[in-house]
Amino acid sequence: MIYLNCHTWYSLRYGTFSVEKLCELAQKFKVESLALTDINNTSGCLNFIKIASEYGIKPITGIDFRNRAEQQYVGIAKNNEGFRQLNAHLSQQLHSKKEFKPEAPELPDCFIIYPFEKVVANKKFSFKENEFIGVSVESLRKLKFSKYLEFKDKLVLLQSVSFRNKRDYNAHRLLRAIDNNTLLSKLPESEQGSFTHQMMPSEIIASEFEDYPHVLENTRKLVKACRVDFEFGKEQNRNLLVSGESPEADVARLRKLCNENLLKRYPEAKKKVLERVEKELKAIIKLGFVSYFLINYDIVSYARSRNFPFIGRGSGANSIIAYIIGITNVDPVELDLYFERFINESRSSPPDFDIDFSWKDRNEVTDFIFKNYEFTALMGTYVTFKRRAVARELGKVFGLPKENIDKLSAGFFSINELDKLEKLVLRYSALIEGFPNYLSVHSGGILILNDSVYNYAATFLPPKGFETIQIDMNIAEDVGIHKFDILAQRGLSKITDAIEIIKENQPNAEIEDIENIKAFKEDPEINNLLKTGDCMGVFYVESPAMRGLLTKLQTDNYLNLVAASSIIRPGISSGGMKEEYIKRHRDPSRRKMAHPVMLEIMEDTYGVMVYQEDVMKVAHKFAGLSFEDADVLRRGMSGKKTSKGQMERIEAKFRENCRQKNYNEKIIDEVWEQISSFAGYAFPKGHSASYAVESYQSLYLKKYFPLEFMVAALNNGGGFYDVETYIQEIRKCGGKVHPPCINKSDHPSSIFGKDIYLGLGYIKELETKTVQQILENRQFFGIFKSFDDFIDRVRISIEQLSILLKIDAFRFTKTDKHHLLWKAHFKLNATKPAVKQEKLFATPHRDFELPQFEYSALIEAFDQLELLGFPLCSHFKLLKNPIEKSVKARDLKDYVGKEILVYGALITAKKTGTSNGKYMYFGTFFDKEGDVFDTVQFPATAEKYPLRSKGIYKCYGTVNNDLDYISISIKWLQRQDTLTDPRLVGYQFS
Repeated sequence: MIYLNCHTWYSLRYGTFSVEKLCELAQKFKVESLALTDINNTSGCLNFIKIASEYGIKPITGIDFRNRAEQQYVGIAKNNEGFRQLNAHLSQQLHSKKEFKPEAPELPDCFIIYPFEKVVANKKFSFKENEFIGVSVESLRKLKFSKYLEFKDKLVLLQSVSFRNKRDYNAHRLLRAIDNNTLLSKLPESEQGSFTHQMMPSEIIASEFEDYPHVLENTRKLVKACRVDFEFGKEQNRNLLVSGESPEADVARLRKLCNENLLKRYPEAKKKVLERVEKELKAIIKLGFVSYFLINYDIVSYARSRNFPFIGRGSGANSIIAYIIGITNVDPVELDLYFERFINESRSSPPDFDIDFSWKDRNEVTDFIFKNYEFTALMGTYVTFKRRAVARELGKVFGLPKENIDKLSAGFFSINELDKLEKLVLRYSALIEGFPNYLSVHSGGILILNDSVYNYAATFLPPKGFETIQIDMNIAEDVGIHKFDILAQRGLSKITDAIEIIKENQPNAEIEDIENIKAFKEDPEINNLLKTGDCMGVFYVESPAMRGLLTKLQTDNYLNLVAASSIIRPGISSGGMKEEYIKRHRDPSRRKMAHPVMLEIMEDTYGVMVYQEDVMKVAHKFAGLSFEDADVLRRGMSGKKTSKGQMERIEAKFRENCRQKNYNEKIIDEVWEQISSFAGYAFPKGHSASYAVESYQSLYLKKYFPLEFMVAALNNGGGFYDVETYIQEIRKCGGKVHPPCINKSDHPSSIFGKDIYLGLGYIKELETKTVQQILENRQFFGIFKSFDDFIDRVRISIEQLSILLKIDAFRFTKTDKHHLLWKAHFKLNATKPAVKQEKLFATPHRDFELPQFEYSALIEAFDQLELLGFPLCSHFKLLKNPIEKSVKARDLKDYVGKEILVYGALITAKKTGTSNGKYMYFGTFFDKEGDVFDTVQFPATAEKYPLRSKGIYKCYGTVNNDLDYISISIKWLQRQDTLTDPRLVGYQFS
């Protein structure tokens, strides 16, 4: 039996099961051939081709072209070129967002099947050679009395398969209701499939078409003419293999780049360096990865030409070639990084460079890639339905009240208290959970292929306007498509923005070349910031956990920071290796506790496994495995794909080599166990080193240009903490923070000397178009000279003007904002239509006698709280009750082991689960002086005194000193009341 119109859950919000389940269903019904034709989607086709033979099925690929749920025609690929044509046609329609026309375009290598009902409705009587009429069991009854009965050569079986049973059908209807944003009871039949769209036993089909054998024969002929082939496996590489004119030209160019740049990186290149360069070049050329290096080089060269900062990281940092030609900034010789961690002969897939760009620049870099390489697309990814979100959607579909929906979504209910409908929501939530919901864009993956993207799948066009393929990285890698990782982060834009702000604010300042990492690494002032954990705003090292770790380690050099960047990772930390590393670092005598073999191999980390490379190092030096085998071992233990039986072979070789070295079985088992337990969550050393380079760049700016750096941090969305925390840091660095100002503020924050003016963009409910209009007017006609001048020049509603007045943005007028607010209401008519033509002459303004208004700092603070989300005065000034005698954060070190009272404004709190199922809190606060302190609440106090909201807390506990890291173990804490908002109706002024 043959089915030419089958849907999986990649028919988004329509289909109800996976490609694997479709194959299982076909096997159960003894189906010989099957066409996967998802609705406007080819996401499942490659996987279907890959696995169909395992179920004894001949795979056929196609697309069910529809306008919403209305079927227009089904396209079936005759061959790979036909599959490309179908993908290209679908992509064109998805990009243009136009509906499919009733007739298919010219697709010569495809079969086009029009459903019988559509043919009748459109009165279509002319068919091309590759066009057919699809007849189902349902439509057969109508065919008997139709003129189309005469079209014997054009009739084929088109029995749709969308469901396996009633449960699937019910789930389908729910998905359609979600997609249509309607109640299930109001879902139109035209938006649903038919319950009969199921597989049938071959006997029933044969019986139904007993009088029309030509229909089944035509179907068999059509299927026989179809064959789409792909090869799968790690040997496949469909990336662009030649970046220049020929492979030989690529090799010559890479060698030339190395020769031209070698002395820039290694002024006194020694034999060790030269040998490694040649060794890497031989491997890169032999494995066919030359173009991969050249493409990445061209991408970063473009970034340099545009002064875009970037960080080359990941395992690519293990390559001296990448370092020499400037893709990375990490010296693999200095850090003893193994090239085999990046490329070795056991790896046939292309290596993996992760290149970070500023979030502001990545789109332009992506545009460069699309313009310079013909066959390019972004990697797709699927966002799946999550159970709580599905429960919310299904609650709406069933028409449940909001409180019931909230209860089901939050999970706070007893199953026995639920009614029948609520239980139904939960049952179908569990079924739909994990279904693909919609296609999205991979966080950084870009494809640069050797041939058309449409050979593999269709593409869609997300809001940023770059074609995105309808497959994810898993099946893409199976067929040999390997992504380039072009990522975005805000840390880099902090650096470039800070440099620009310094040039504006301190034009005579000397700024060190930001690429001179060597100078930063050797600067004791910069290293002291690390040692004391003074890293607020600095990329990757500003979190409370990282600040604490740096303090415990007394980190004062690059290599120590690299180690810290790795041992902070959850796996290493929870495995106890972090604490052991810290102790051995601080207490040299403790290093003797390390196993002698491990200490000899990992002397730089005191015999403690810290990096992924340590797995390779131990396997190579302890067991004598080749670097290639050692990397296979690392990959296998990290959960990466390896060939069948490869891990067993490596383990056997590991043990045999150890025995030949006369190690006893106990030591062999111990070392193997350490490797096994560590490899799964290890972090690449090159990755840590790359992050450490960026951290040093930020630390340099923070040390010598703290105000400009913190303004840049604010303008790039901050980081780990909220805006108010960074404002507090600015004050600590000697800056004065002002509310937004009509004449001084830009959209982001700006700095004049030591005065920082918050940007107009921080004001809640102030419309973007209002900000734009103000800034454009100021740019063309200069600063506003008075309130009346502003009203004459800027068309603004009374509502938007009131917001600006409440935040005191007109304080340059020296007039009380309440006075100006009254004037605004007199001078503006909110209902007056906007006149686009500029006034030739300004109309004289009438002034009004108004009573004197009394300034209130408290009202100012609450206006700021409303419009900015925080007050610009100290939170401590808003306390209802006076502060009792207490300790300051800077003096905590003098009270170690003692119980103290301290007041702190909560910055952030981390709730962490414990091994026995309870939880604890780690809190970070700043005191009245702006100094930061950390707290820990163990389960007993965490349950009794939860840290649930921002505010000022009275904290009582014992001061701890853990290797110079000061924290408070909380015994109790109490959130302090603040003053009542004086703007509230009924407020009693004293």
